[in-house]
This record gives sequence, structure tokens and C-alpha cells, in this order.
Amino acid sequence: MKKKFPCLLILGIVLLLASCNNTKEKEESPTTNANQDIEAKIDSILPLLTLEEKVDLCHAQSKFSTKGVARLGIPEIWMSDGPHGVRAEISWDSWDYAGWTNDSITAFPALTCLAATFNPDLAGEFGFNLGEEARYRKKDVLLGPGVNIYRTPFNGRNFEYLGEDPFLASTMVVPYIQGVQKNGVAACVKHFALNNQEHWRDVVNVEVSDRALYEIYLPAFKAAVQEGNSWAIMGAYNKFRGQYTTHHELLTNKILKRDWGFDGVVISDWSSAHSTLEAANNGLDIEMGTGTDGLGTTTENHYQHYYLANPFLEKLKSGEISEAVLNDKVKRVLRLRFRTNMKDDRPLGSLNTPEHHEVARKVATEGIVLLKNQNNFFPIEDKAGLTIAVIGENATRSMTAGGGSSELKPQFEISPLEGLKARFKKAKVLHSMGYETGVSEYDVVHPPKLNQDSLKAEAIKIAKTADVVLFVGGLNKSHLQDSEGDDRQQYGLPFGQEALINDLSHVNENLGFILLTGNAVAMPWLGQVKGLIESWYLGSMAGHAIADVVSGDVNPSGKLPFSFPKQLEDNAAHAFGETSYPGVDMTQHYKEDILVGYRWHDTKNIEPLYAFGFGLSYTNFTLENISSDKENYTKNDLIKINAAVNNTGDLAGAEVVQVYVGKADSKVDRALKELKGFTKVFLDKGENKSVTIEIPVEKLAFYNEEQSDWEIETGDYQVYVGNASNDISETLKITVK
Repeated sequence: MKKKFPCLLILGIVLLLASCNNTKEKEESPTTNANQDIEAKIDSILPLLTLEEKVDLCHAQSKFSTKGVARLGIPEIWMSDGPHGVRAEISWDSWDYAGWTNDSITAFPALTCLAATFNPDLAGEFGFNLGEEARYRKKDVLLGPGVNIYRTPFNGRNFEYLGEDPFLASTMVVPYIQGVQKNGVAACVKHFALNNQEHWRDVVNVEVSDRALYEIYLPAFKAAVQEGNSWAIMGAYNKFRGQYTTHHELLTNKILKRDWGFDGVVISDWSSAHSTLEAANNGLDIEMGTGTDGLGTTTENHYQHYYLANPFLEKLKSGEISEAVLNDKVKRVLRLRFRTNMKDDRPLGSLNTPEHHEVARKVATEGIVLLKNQNNFFPIEDKAGLTIAVIGENATRSMTAGGGSSELKPQFEISPLEGLKARFKKAKVLHSMGYETGVSEYDVVHPPKLNQDSLKAEAIKIAKTADVVLFVGGLNKSHLQDSEGDDRQQYGLPFGQEALINDLSHVNENLGFILLTGNAVAMPWLGQVKGLIESWYLGSMAGHAIADVVSGDVNPSGKLPFSFPKQLEDNAAHAFGETSYPGVDMTQHYKEDILVGYRWHDTKNIEPLYAFGFGLSYTNFTLENISSDKENYTKNDLIKINAAVNNTGDLAGAEVVQVYVGKADSKVDRALKELKGFTKVFLDKGENKSVTIEIPVEKLAFYNEEQSDWEIETGDYQVYVGNASNDISETLKITVK
């Protein structure tokens, strides 16, 4: 009788031989041949797997994991939400939390705040520190970042994304991905594609032109793949041109995998797969969340009944689906493992370190946007005898709880009230809620328990006696606000806040507003407040970051990553009625086409309340000596825009120089101008710095629908240089020949 070798030993020998065969090439070209080494290992494993084992690699075994192959030593894959923090541990077969005591993390600011920093280097720090926490929690895939374009201020999930501009989102997402993946954790960029609303997200069919698709909604995904080298992409819930986007012939097979050369895995959003044949043939690699559980009241939801489980296996055995289709998926999921949990030199990660908290605070302070500062209301000096009345439920409400899948369990969360009290030690800081919101579950908001009239009366009483009133309000992470699962239903502030602000202004004119939102809101009360700060959702260090800016310890430098329209109808998605948003008969047409956000405001000459790219400072800046390196360019050239940035005020601060480009005489309809470059400049008081922003001429191309390709028009272009989309210091003319 022959002695049998254990399969694990065989696999080890095969991998060793594959590694040895590439030793010489690795010495010659380490990066290229490291990839070749991985591919050789994958090819050596594939014949060792049974058909059943291959299929098992393509679908969930629990809420957030997929099977490994124990007999070959291939580990499971473990995933976790979310974009700005590692979610608490979820139970194996239900959405209940597992109740662990060691899964508390650092909550980083939401991605709207990260986008508002206009600082790609900081995005890299954000991603790296978040990746360290995911690695320490033994996660292989982090389900984020989100790069869906901000189209409407009603979208409940906008706070998870990087704003309305594809260039900004592309520029910020690349270092984020690279930072996460340095830890041997895959970033899973989501939601591919056109997931621009939560309302009807499971069924809505999006109709949009090829130009808008390629110019607005796909660039950040393309940058994530081709520049960020993202190892995973998550499908979306919605349909596009009648087909579900998670397994879409055009989006997934042609654009993502063939045109862009994506070699990673496509993971379904939880329950976004709908067909075995389409999932198999249209590029879905790992199916997650299709059933509710594996051990519950019915076996219909067992993981073996997923579309890419037993039904997939049966069609493979019958020959209806080629095994080559399966092998491509298996190669991708094995490649994911060699990049993550089968990587030899994978870091160990870390959790809740002082460095993580410092990065969270730095992102928060750089992302906070100063919108109004009448008579230098901010900063507020801490001094004896000063009484500050902090009014509003958001001053104490947790903003890491709720919001859907991005809900977090931080080790701590400094509230705005806590942060202000810690910073203002000489002044007297009082608090009153002023209003209360009900407790929210995933799809239900319960009515408030306290008497609203009493809360309001108490707030007005305190405001009368104070020297300064800081109203801390806005939205929260409840259902029908900034939350997954559905959209907002009103543009104004909820819970009687507008009436409360009006009453507060009548008893104390020294009123400032600290606004916590992930979306634009109507501001009929704007004239009644002297100061206005957009503070986003800032995570663990929220209160300290807010106090840093309010006190002047940090000079605000954030810029809006999306436009604030004066009224809802001024937003492009809402300008065309229900057919454009939310849709009619579960179909919506993006009638604004490429004119999203500031493109719509600029081109249609509709003045925004606050423009994309806008943000004030406690100091003053000027842009001077603006020029291009030459007047005429060819299609292969690099445009260089030069400017001198002067800090003419008395404080150190940072300004964002923004370069937009337009073409007035184009043969196709274009936006008046589009962001093509920016840089953030840090200056001491009185300091002057020269900056150069480089723009490849190829980035001026439009998507030609007749040719199904990009085209660079020759002729004159206008280059707009300023510090907001509607605040242009100088316009230059260049020519492409």
C-alpha cells in the first residue's frame, strides 16, 4: 500500500516549487515578478480544488465571511463595514451584534468631511490608520470607501461619499485605498454604480447618458482601479438600463474587467444579487447577504441556496455554465487571499492608538467648513465672566450610532458639549436640549418622549442670560435623515429647529450655529445667525475638533465638497420633477445629464447659497501672479498653472487653490467650467508661496457618444483660478492644437 501525503503538504510543496521557479526573475524585477509568483501559485492551486470547493469560494458562509478550504490550508475571508471605522462584530447568522467586549474602535470622520479637507495626503493617512484598525480586528476586506456622486441633498447616504465632483472624489479616493491596503487589507470601493439615492434603491432603474456615465459617475471608480489598485469592488442595488448593476454586462464585464483591467473581486452588496445566470456570466465573484440566515426558521435562506451556491453548481455540472467562468472567479478570490490573509509579510495592525485619535482629530479640524462669520463671531475667546449657552440635542447626541451599515462602536465619542467644556475652562458653559428627536431603528422613528414646549422654553431661558449662544443642530443618523435605507423627505431642518433658531435670535442676537449634517439643508434662518460652521459627522474626536475651531486653536480650512442650493428646485436632480428624482414607475432619468452640482449652478446661472469649494478662514488670502507656463499645447502636453498665494492676515492658515477649465465654443454641450486641479497651501501669517498645478491635456477630453471613446477638442479653453467654484480670481486662455 502506497503511503499518502496529506493534501496540505502537497500544496506546500507546489507553492514552494512555484516560488523557486520565479526566484531569478524576482531578483531582476521584484514588483512584476512578485505578481507573477502569485499567479503561478494560483495556477498550481486550481487543479487541487474540487468543483464543490471552487463554488464554495464564491458565496457567503455567514453574514460577513466566506469559506476557505480547510484541507488545503486556504483561510476564510472576513469582511467588515465600513468607510470611516470598523463596525462592531456582527453575529454569524443574523444582523444582531455579537456582543463582544473587544471590538470598540476609533471612529474617523465621515467621508464628506474627508472630502472637505481637499487634502490627498491626509486621505492617505486616514486610509492607513483605518486599515491598521481593520487589520488588528483580523479583517481581510474593508467595505469602503464610497465614491457615488452626490446628486441630490435628499440621498440618505451622501455622508458616506466624497462629494459631487468626480475629480475631487478621484483625487481623494486613490490615497485612501493605498493607505488601507498597505496593511494587507483590501479596500472594497462601493457602490458600483449609479447608486445615488436610497429611496427605492433595490428596484429603481436608472437611465443616464453615456456622457454622464463616463464623465460624472464612473471616474472615481476608474481611478480607484487604475491608480489606487483597489483589490475589491462592491456592486450596487439599483438597475441601470434595466439590468441589476451587481451583475451587469456593460458595467461589470466590459467596463470594469475588460476596459479597465480590474483583476480583483466583485462583491455583491448584501442581497443585491438576483440571478444565477447573470451573477455567473456578468462578473460577480463573491455573493454576500442574499439570504437572511443559515439556521433560522426556513432552509430556503441557507447559504447553500444562494445564486452562486448550489444553483450555480448544478448549472456547472449540466454544462449550462462553463467551468472557465468559475475558474476566473476562483482565481480572483485566491488572488485576494494572496494579497491579504495569505500574504507572508502582512502587518499586525493596531487599535485605538494615540496616532489614530490624532489623525481622526486632524481630519475633523481640516474638514470643518466656516460658512459665515459676521463681525468675526468666531473664534470665541475663553475668558472669565463669559457665559456660553450651548443649545441643541446634537450637542450631546451620538453621531456614530445609527446611519445603517456605517454605524460604529467607538471606544469613546467626545460630544460637542464635552469638547467645548474641556476647552473653555474659564468661561461658564451651560446646555439645554431645546428639542428632542425620537429613537430611530433601521426603518422606524419613534416619537419623542419629552415635552417639546418645555424643552424650548428652557432653552430660551438659558439663552437670555448668556453672552454667546451656540446652537448645535442639523440632522442626525436616524431613518429619513442621514441614514442608509431611505432618503430625506424635507430640505429644511426637522424637529422644529427653524422655529427654535428664530426664537433664540429674538432673545440673544449673539447667536452662532454649529451645523452637523452630511447633506445640504435649507437656511431660511441664515440672517439670524452671526456665525455658521459646517461640522459634518466627526467621529471619536468630534467635540475636541469642534472646540479647536470654535476657540481658534485651529484655523478652519475646509471647503465644501458639494453645493448648497438656496432652494431644493435649484438642485439639478430636482429641477425636472419626479421623472428625475425619485423616478416614476421605478424608473428615473438623469435629465440634468452632465450638469451635476456646481456645473448646473454655473452653467444655468443659478446662484447657490454656498458654492462648491467655498470655505472661510480666520485669516485672509490673495491669489496673484496667475499664469500658465505657455499659451499653446498639444494633446500630449502637461498644462502648468502658476500662482502666488499670500496670507495677508494675522494668523497661520491654509487656502485651497482651485483650477477649473471650460470650453465656450465646444461642439458638444459642456459645463461652464469643471474642476481639473487643486492644491492646499499652508501659510504662516504674512507668508507667500508660489504653487504650480499640473493638468494633463488629456484630462480636458469629453466622452464622444458617437465614437464611444474620449475626444480632446482642439481650440481655445478658459482656465479659471480661484478658491471656490464661484470665486474666481483670474481667467486665462489657452489653446490646444
